[in-house]
Amino acid sequence: MYGSDGERRLQTRYGTQSRAYGFYNNQMLHKLNPLMADFIAKQQMMFISTADASGNCDSSFRAGEPGFVKVMNECTIVYPEYRGNGVYASLGNIIENPHVGLLFIDFFEDCIGLHVNGKAFIEEEIDGFEDVRAERWVRIKVEEAYIHCSKHIPLLQRLDKEIHWGTDNVEYKGGDYFKAKVTNAQDKS
Repeated sequence: MYGSDGERRLQTRYGTQSRAYGFYNNQMLHKLNPLMADFIAKQQMMFISTADASGNCDSSFRAGEPGFVKVMNECTIVYPEYRGNGVYASLGNIIENPHVGLLFIDFFEDCIGLHVNGKAFIEEEIDGFEDVRAERWVRIKVEEAYIHCSKHIPLLQRLDKEIHWGTDNVEYKGGDYFKAKVTNAQDKS
């Protein structure tokens, strides 16, 4: 059975059971099919959602060269963790609660998305996968895979941008764009 108890309660409350069951039966899989695997292999970015043991959520962005997320088989994908800010919000949540949601969106050609939900495990290395920038890897056991429909996904234009992987250069990282340091100083005074 797909979906949560909460989903089913709301489907009953709002009368959407037949639409929901149609979606579950026609759009959701417990594994990746070949078209999904090919879609992932072309992606340069994804969004990841995690929650800690208390249910406190975090969403984050991951990016790399096309295919930086690797499909090992229909039930397993891996992605590299590159050098970040050292907070480990996503990985910290994963060690407390392995449930993750990944969202891949093609904004540039087909304007379609793919949700992949499953359980994540942190690996120091993955046999057969090399990426000199990877500090470690995350392996995901796929539990659900389904479409994110295209009707609200904007068509964007890809422009060239030099990427500075793993840099600590404040300018390349965006500095204190949202002025958090100033706000914190003001709040403390």
